[in-house]
Amino acid sequence: MTDDWNDDAIEYVQAIADTKLVLSHRYSEWMLSGPALEDDIAGASAAQDEIGHVRQLFEKLSDNGRDLEWLQGDRDPEEFSNAACLDDAPDTWTEFVTAADVTERAAWYLIDSIAHEDFDGLGQRIGQDEYFHLEHLDARLSQQAEENPAAVEAAFAEAAPGALALLGPETLDADADTLVQSGFTDRPVADIREGFKQHYESLFEGTDVDLSAVDWDAPDEASWNETRRRIGNGHVDPAVVDALGGVKNAEYARA
Repeated sequence: MTDDWNDDAIEYVQAIADTKLVLSHRYSEWMLSGPALEDDIAGASAAQDEIGHVRQLFEKLSDNGRDLEWLQGDRDPEEFSNAACLDDAPDTWTEFVTAADVTERAAWYLIDSIAHEDFDGLGQRIGQDEYFHLEHLDARLSQQAEENPAAVEAAFAEAAPGALALLGPETLDADADTLVQSGFTDRPVADIREGFKQHYESLFEGTDVDLSAVDWDAPDEASWNETRRRIGNGHVDPAVVDALGGVKNAEYARA
C-alpha cells in the first residue's frame, strides 16, 4: 500500500465491494434456475469470481482502516452500500439478467476509472473476469429483448435508477467530482454515466425495446446519499445479510 485513501475513496470502494457481494448472492440464487445449463454454469462461475473480487477489495479496505470482521458481514443491513436494484430478489429470469447486467456494468465502470496505484494489476485482473460476465449478460439481455421486449423495458426501467445512483449524479463532472480532483479516479462520474447510457442504447438498437421510460437523470443530487450511493433508506433483505455473514453456519456449529 502507498498513500492512504481519503474518506471519499473508501466509501467509493466500499459501495463497489458491497454491490459485488450482494450480486454474488443473487447469482447463487439463479445458478440452478437459468433457462439453459450454460446459464447455470456461467452463474456459478460468476458467483465465485465476484466473491474473489470482494475478498481483494475488502483487503484493500482493511488496509485503509475498515474493520475486516465488519466488512465480512458483522453489520446491519442499513450499513451495506450495495446498488439499490439488488435489494430485492428478482422474480423472473428477465429481471435477474437485467439487474445483474446494469449493476455489474456500473460496478466495473467505477473500478475501471480508479487511477490509484493500489489498483495496479488488480483492476486488470478483475476486468478479465468482467469481460466474460458482461459478454454473457449482454447476450442474454439481447435475447430477452428480441423475445420479450416489454418485459425488458419494465425490468430495465426498474433497475437502471439503482445502477445510476451507484455511479452517482450527473452533476459530478470534472470540476465537481472530488475523486477526480484527488487523483483517485481518472474520469468524472458524468463521463462514466454517458458511457453507460450509450452502451445500452447501442445494445437495444434494432430491437423493440424502448428506453424512453428510463429515468436517465437519476439520482437527484440533493437526495443522493453519497456514502451508500443510493436514494432513500432502503436496504438489502436482512436474510441476505445473514446468509452473507454465515449466520446459519455459525448457529449450526454451536448446536
